Amino acid sequence: MSTESTSTAESASEGETESLTLVQAVRDGLHAEMERDEDVLVMGEDVGKNGGVFRATEGLYDEFGEDRVIDTPLAESGIVGTAIGMAAYGLRPVPEIQFLGFIYPAFDQIVSHAARLRTRSRGRFTCPLVVRAPYGGGIRAPEHHSESTEAMFAHQPGLKVVIPSTPYDTKGLLTSAIRDPDPVIFLEPKLIYRAFRQDVPSESYEIPLGEAAVRREGSDISVFTWGAMTRPTLEAAADLEGEIDVEVVDLRTLSPLDTDAIVESFKKTGRAAVVHEAPKTGGFGSEIISTIQEEALMYQEAPVKRITGFDTPFPLYSLEDYYLPEPARITEGIREAVEF
Repeated sequence: MSTESTSTAESASEGETESLTLVQAVRDGLHAEMERDEDVLVMGEDVGKNGGVFRATEGLYDEFGEDRVIDTPLAESGIVGTAIGMAAYGLRPVPEIQFLGFIYPAFDQIVSHAARLRTRSRGRFTCPLVVRAPYGGGIRAPEHHSESTEAMFAHQPGLKVVIPSTPYDTKGLLTSAIRDPDPVIFLEPKLIYRAFRQDVPSESYEIPLGEAAVRREGSDISVFTWGAMTRPTLEAAADLEGEIDVEVVDLRTLSPLDTDAIVESFKKTGRAAVVHEAPKTGGFGSEIISTIQEEALMYQEAPVKRITGFDTPFPLYSLEDYYLPEPARITEGIREAVEF
């Protein structure tokens, strides 16, 4: 478990740095790995000449050429299926799905083939691919552009699921994902693509998959979150300073899950809340609560609170602000958990 605060953990690297947004950190991580390993390639809709719908692959086509930055047809199943074949034969493809809500045509390829290839071949083949997808709401997008279905992929054995919340973590986690021998679903919270900047080392570095980060230490309650919800959770914790001492744990990786970090934090505080923007029912928060029940029940002093999206399709436009957990709703949920 990582027990370092954000400021400590993310300033530990020495050497040259650059102030990057999260989406720039994606591009920086891709560039570094493509430069280091000629087997790494990028593919997807508009990722080449156009540089991607969010410009996450901008400039890569000009530098690495059409053989390694491949514009594909609008066919998600074909994109991922082709990438699986490439991975099985030794390449390290990084296919992009333009929005997570468009991934469903490729779902069969991911869960029936990518996730099973190592087991199916008894270890003779691995599937080292990274499926990148912008995910989550908050940008006033049309239908199918704002889904948060991370729990669907975390439920599938054989897949790793990674969700960064800072530019520093984005580059380090993406590097680890690309170098991993097995398939990784790398979800990028587009709400914070350009929300803030952070100093990111220019050199390549890895953040191990499966290690959470304690973003804020506290003693009264543990709040577990990931992705774009990390920032409003930290805002809520700051608003409660002097009233409730909130520990904020950014999971960063849902599969493998850092259960040690969850249990260690909960044993310290005895109370917990989970914040995610996906719908409440069947959301990944339920897995966190089950982990607490199984591993630390005797430390529990109150029910665990879920502060989540609602059990409805993601709303359009003006209702987004009511759907997404924001600091005031998170603050209220934390108070309810502590005052029970």
